[in-house]
Amino acid sequence: MGLSKMFESFLNQRPICVMARATLERLLDDSRVNERFERVADRQYTQELLFSELVGLLSEVVFGWQPSVHAAYQSKIDEIGVSTTALYNKLDRVETAVSAELVRDSFRQAEPVVRALRANQPRWLAGYRVKVLDGNHLSATEHRIEELRSTWAAPLPGKALVVLDQQRMLIRDVFLTEDGHAQERSLFGRVVKTIERNDLWMADRNFCTQPFLCGIAARGGFYLIRQHSQLRGRLVGRRKRVGTTETGVVSEQKMLIRDPQTGNDVAIRRISIELFEATEDGDTEIHLLSNVPAQRAQGTQLADLYRKRWTIEGAFLEITTTLTCEIKTLTYPKAALFAFCLALLAYNAVSVIKAALRREHGRERINEGVSGYYLSLEISQTYDGMMVALPAPHWHVFGTMSVQDFAAFLRDAAGRVRLSRYQKHTRGPKKPQPEKEKYKNGGHVSTAKLIAARK
Repeated sequence: MGLSKMFESFLNQRPICVMARATLERLLDDSRVNERFERVADRQYTQELLFSELVGLLSEVVFGWQPSVHAAYQSKIDEIGVSTTALYNKLDRVETAVSAELVRDSFRQAEPVVRALRANQPRWLAGYRVKVLDGNHLSATEHRIEELRSTWAAPLPGKALVVLDQQRMLIRDVFLTEDGHAQERSLFGRVVKTIERNDLWMADRNFCTQPFLCGIAARGGFYLIRQHSQLRGRLVGRRKRVGTTETGVVSEQKMLIRDPQTGNDVAIRRISIELFEATEDGDTEIHLLSNVPAQRAQGTQLADLYRKRWTIEGAFLEITTTLTCEIKTLTYPKAALFAFCLALLAYNAVSVIKAALRREHGRERINEGVSGYYLSLEISQTYDGMMVALPAPHWHVFGTMSVQDFAAFLRDAAGRVRLSRYQKHTRGPKKPQPEKEKYKNGGHVSTAKLIAARK
């Protein structure tokens, strides 16, 4: 591809870091990011500071290349040319529609690459596009703004509903609210508008409402959602045992729910699982609701399928442990949600890298054995030195490459990766915590004496 010898050196020594920087160049192309801003933004405008520059600066904090927003600003002070006040004012006013569009655009750029790599995951259920939906409550920020200084209460900067595309393992959509006290259900109407025919939506019981279930069906979609105790349909006929899974005994029964739009009763499937082991909440039985036809999936198949919903929890865990997705100093909701969306974009970049690794090293080996933490650690440790040796202009070629050429580059780089450096280490079962003695303010012990007293 005509890359310089310096690229070859980094590709041989640190291929993961090169793949990450090249992928981000593609997902965060300056001209496209600014175009999206101009198209989506309602009230904001750019003067001295372009939106792409703001994205680039905050990205360095989210990806772990800079410890704070101010440190990132200091490192680029000659390029940015605005005051810290102007920078923070801009961050605090990034509209949530713009932040969400960054995530959607990253999916649109990443999905063709994963497809060109021929690295899609197998469908969980034949004939359906599985989309996993879950909510994320952003954790409390610092009490920096004036309105927060007089309260000890934790300031919540907002919530997000995130949609994971199962086959590509990419975040394809996000729905945001600045109100930290808002119910997830307040966002359901926006989610329903995005549903397509033959989608299969999977979610936990917080998403189990009659308007949402019937809204999915009305748009030609399907669902597999755990029943919430507040949703009380009418059971019809006998409950019939249909088999056993690893987690419990599965039964099925017909259920009628009322469509709030039409007022008509709708027949759905209620799949019950009598668990061999109680859940963390103490539940010994759970119920799943679905409109997937019985001829397309048996009850035991849907019961097994629902267990995979935790995939999105794994995605959130990876985002939390490997990226700075929640910057405590960004107390304004718009800024906090902007940072979170950049973390979702970064997750998509890592997913593209994993897709290339799957293509070269095998799906099972990557899915089960590669740690996202070690991938991100190498990127953060190597990035600064690599960018000194290969400044930004050297990377523009990756933003303009064809999808096929970019996929070929990623395959070549993935072939140079030594997977042993990124091995996942699965911990054993947690040991029960011993009972502690009563807390005493100001008490202390000698660690050396306690160790010496071991039996």
